[in-house]
Amino acid sequence: MERGLIHIYTGDGKGKTTAAIGQGIRACGRGNKVYMVQFLKGQSTGELSTLKKLEPDFKVFRFEKIKDFVWNLTQSQLKELKSQINTAFLFIKNTIKNCDCDLLILDEIMGILSNNFIDTGSVIELLKNKPEKMEIILTGRDAPKELQDIAHYVCDIKSIKHPFQCGIPAREGIEY
Repeated sequence: MERGLIHIYTGDGKGKTTAAIGQGIRACGRGNKVYMVQFLKGQSTGELSTLKKLEPDFKVFRFEKIKDFVWNLTQSQLKELKSQINTAFLFIKNTIKNCDCDLLILDEIMGILSNNFIDTGSVIELLKNKPEKMEIILTGRDAPKELQDIAHYVCDIKSIKHPFQCGIPAREGIEY
């Protein structure tokens, strides 16, 4: 890529991660190396087994060992989670510094920001100092305005209707 841009997929609708992965597959198909760092996702998902087949061209990284919602965690678990998130953020900084990939996906980074595990200013600094040719995608609900202001693409994925509202639980192969 001649010039890497910044994308944000945000909103309360389903499909932010799916959109990011689709963009990653497109980039991978054109010979680009893709890294995806996932936050706040502990369970196995259908896309992980498919993306494993694309290695080493498309790699997924998860640093968190705790597999529960943030609001269910004890203080001790929150402290451990914050440490794991800091390890992931250091990995991201090094990936950017060393230009280890062409497209970097920061999946659910907005959840990290909204839970105050990392401050928005640190992410903005990271984005402003990214290599010229590196493309970066950020996903998650409630993208801060400061991030939207520096992004080149901002997509707000809105939920109009969702089966969960009718009591239909998440389904394997569709929601995860």
